Amino acid sequence: MVESPEPRTTPDDAATDGATDGAAAAARPIADVAIVGAGPVGLLLACLLVQRGLSVTVLEARGQSSEHSRAIGIHPPGIAVLAQLGLADAAIAAGTPIFRGEAWCDGELLGALEIGEAGGRYPFVLSLPQQGTERLLRDRLTELNGGVDPVRREVRVTGVSQRSEYVQLTTKASHISVGSDAGTDAASPRHVLARYVVGADGARSRVRELAGIRWVAAGKAQPYLMADFRSDQPPRLGPAESGGDSGGGRLAATTALLAFERGGVVESFPLPGGWRRWVVLTDRLWHEAGVADLAGIVRDRTGIELPMASASDEERERTDSSLSAFAVRQHLASRMAAGRIALLGDAAHEVSPIGGQGMNLGWLDAAALAPALELAVRGGHDLSGRALHEYDLRRRFAARRAVAQAAFNMQIGREASGPRLGVRNALVRVLGRPPFRALLAQAFTMRGL
Repeated sequence: MVESPEPRTTPDDAATDGATDGAAAAARPIADVAIVGAGPVGLLLACLLVQRGLSVTVLEARGQSSEHSRAIGIHPPGIAVLAQLGLADAAIAAGTPIFRGEAWCDGELLGALEIGEAGGRYPFVLSLPQQGTERLLRDRLTELNGGVDPVRREVRVTGVSQRSEYVQLTTKASHISVGSDAGTDAASPRHVLARYVVGADGARSRVRELAGIRWVAAGKAQPYLMADFRSDQPPRLGPAESGGDSGGGRLAATTALLAFERGGVVESFPLPGGWRRWVVLTDRLWHEAGVADLAGIVRDRTGIELPMASASDEERERTDSSLSAFAVRQHLASRMAAGRIALLGDAAHEVSPIGGQGMNLGWLDAAALAPALELAVRGGHDLSGRALHEYDLRRRFAARRAVAQAAFNMQIGREASGPRLGVRNALVRVLGRPPFRALLAQAFTMRGL
């Protein structure tokens, strides 16, 4: 076990800090890294940093973790990052592997993707709801940090000021104290000091905004509706004699569905416990939609009847609570590092959920940023500048590739008819055959990002 060192101290050198800081004559604690955001990306970065012996403070605006799981797919490179923390086996035991993906249209199997064709140690995509992933990371972070949870909840960042040797975060907290100003009113500003600050606070990143980093849109927004349903049997598509990997058109329990239908894509991914997540493209952002509306879209486009009548009260409650209407417009930050501030995950790049790249791309950011921050902390100013510059260049390049791939996926999933439908289906058929199938498997599982 690697225990996090005690936070370093720095002289309270600002008279520049304002009246509140000016009254503090004693030295104040300073962490090596302050991470803003305690989602799966921020937690994983914190684990990697503490494992390397750096002191970490994690600030989270929410009072508790969300029970709603947007991210469920962990791609092989993401599993490999979990393995660095000793969490791969626990995640695999808690999740469901997806070994295959099938593309359908009008009851016809267009092609299939075998995840194992991409090669590597993990021949599957792991399906695990986000709250389960966060639970594993929180527990591991506390363990690595000597039994102390470094996450401070209900803390909102309201200001960022870069100094020569550290960054000062101005925060407001509802119920807990932060830093050395514990005796002041809970609603008053407090300050957190760190040698480096990382924004892992999502697509609406306050850290990115305060750092003056531009947020550049790429393409148009696409709206979706999603919910989780439980069924004793995987769905069946097409007549019994039509392909599939088990019993005609019935999907296997470890197979993902990509139905590229005329009215728009319908996706279905296995979840633990016999559940499946269903995602459909809609013609508008449909906040007032109900579970029956989503089920109706699935039935109209694919002929699949989602199990609503046979569901128990508990299952209906989970399905109702999982229902979500959302729209995604892809974005890229103009920079992923500026001085002593770095961005990662959705704070640095917002990627379409089609393909499930978002959380995994953030984890790969974290795997690249952790050694860069260690070098920055231990190597001095010159090395820190080069390390973060290299991180910025490499990860923005990867993000641009991911956005381009997601844009292709979004185009394939749009509504189609006439000649466009024929061309689209022909392309999917070609991609589902050798030698393109193995290349597609590598791209789908985020190899090289």
